[in-house]
Amino acid sequence: MASGGRAHDPGGLARAVAAVVDSIPPGEVLTYGEVAIEAGAPGAARAVGRVLSEAEVPMAWWRVVTASGRLVPGHEVEHARRLRAEGVTLTASGRAVRMRAR
Repeated sequence: MASGGRAHDPGGLARAVAAVVDSIPPGEVLTYGEVAIEAGAPGAARAVGRVLSEAEVPMAWWRVVTASGRLVPGHEVEHARRLRAEGVTLTASGRAVRMRAR
């Protein structure tokens, strides 16, 4: 992770990601890149994904998708179920279409 000053503070990134994800209201979706920017680590989208996949505390991981709206590989059914339960529209190909404008 080259930017955001968090390369040597993974716990700091995890806390920042948790704060951003916790701020996403039900029915809204952000991209991994948007979460990274808001967490103070622009360019660290992959690190955001890692934080979400390794989180020891519950986070609303389903409110985060790729820039194209793709759902988490291997967890598409559960991801889609949770998004639909919150009113997020998905395309026929299973991509989230209601993105949050911040």
